[in-house]
Amino acid sequence: MTKLNTNVAIQFVKGKNEKDHPEIRLFRTLDGKKGKAVYKFYKPTTITIKNFKCIQKMYLIDSEGELLTNKIDLSISEDHVKEVQSTYNWNSEKEFERFMRFASRYANSISNN
Repeated sequence: MTKLNTNVAIQFVKGKNEKDHPEIRLFRTLDGKKGKAVYKFYKPTTITIKNFKCIQKMYLIDSEGELLTNKIDLSISEDHVKEVQSTYNWNSEKEFERFMRFASRYANSISNN
């Protein structure tokens, strides 16, 4: 039996794993070298009205380390955070392969919960 890596997470607040599983869309240039992953969270659990001004990065954490982006857009109503959209960009095949290893680990971690 394979041991699951339980250290795979997405975080907006360091040390607190985001429990809302995002919708993720991938886009790549025709040559495949550059691209982006757009994450949409519809019910974020770690971003609140009290802390949303402090949110500056999205961390993608796995056994290899962490990937991060500071491209975050928040949709806020009077009393709650409605939606979070974050974009992770890559600029080479090597960066894309690293991102895909994270994505695979993340998908496996949530499908087994």
